[in-house]
Amino acid sequence: MLTDMDQLPSIKLGDFTLEFELGNPSVEIQEVAKKELRETPDIVKQGVTELRELLKAEPDLKCPLENDAWLVRFLRPCKYYPDSALKLVRNYYSFKQKHSNVYESLKPSNEGNIFAHNILTVLPNRDQHGRRILIIELGKKWKHNEVTLDEVFKGCVLYLEAAMLEPTSQIAGAIVIFDMDGLSLQQTMQFTPPFAKRIVDWLQDAVPLRIKNIHIVNQPYIFNMVFALFKPFLREKLKSRIIFHGKDRKSLHKYISPKSLPECYGGNLQIPRVTGKQWLELLMMCDKEFDAINSYGYPKK
Repeated sequence: MLTDMDQLPSIKLGDFTLEFELGNPSVEIQEVAKKELRETPDIVKQGVTELRELLKAEPDLKCPLENDAWLVRFLRPCKYYPDSALKLVRNYYSFKQKHSNVYESLKPSNEGNIFAHNILTVLPNRDQHGRRILIIELGKKWKHNEVTLDEVFKGCVLYLEAAMLEPTSQIAGAIVIFDMDGLSLQQTMQFTPPFAKRIVDWLQDAVPLRIKNIHIVNQPYIFNMVFALFKPFLREKLKSRIIFHGKDRKSLHKYISPKSLPECYGGNLQIPRVTGKQWLELLMMCDKEFDAINSYGYPKK
């Protein structure tokens, strides 16, 4: 992390404790890092050293060069190739500079509305591969007159920035479930080509996290109108990771174990679902970390 904390943020939900997993990954996840990301002590050391030197040559970029964990955060999704990690750092901060109107003072305490509407949540558990599971409900639960798509985007950024703090998430990555149940024609009209391009640019080039799959569930026929806006901007790698399931739960379970999913997706997960307000309570304990995240980057244009 970029800030010091006396204790790790956590909240008690009955018998379950919701917390950020900032400790060392399990032996199984460490093995994934070794096999998929080339991660060994020597390669980590070399990668950190080389990326730090490359970033020193970026005169306009302010970043925490002496923070090894921050450097590893960008090296992991690039399999420890320093040149690729440098490009990712540039893209990450260039995107934030380009969309400064969205990123200005972006932290949990300023975004209570999106969490209050409870259309974004991260499941308290991981999937069978150790990945975080983000669920976005943009159908009947989304009151588009009260929550803008910009607010939805900000909420997603906050969740993924938090996931990027977790070593296990840096290695295993994350998956996203878009639940479009009840999507209306009025709601489809909220989507625009510029918004679609921003989302695709962000996912393809500017997120230092391995987004392994995007699952579309419960989508009505008019969702095709929405997807048509995104399609022109998708490169093959991301396009191949978008999977449409409709109401076919067996199709979804080919990718995500029912043990990892709540009942509404045909699963048998026993842990209660975490509400947006509960996640906000936890995220707000990291407000200072988000202040630190926001203090770095390129100068405003």
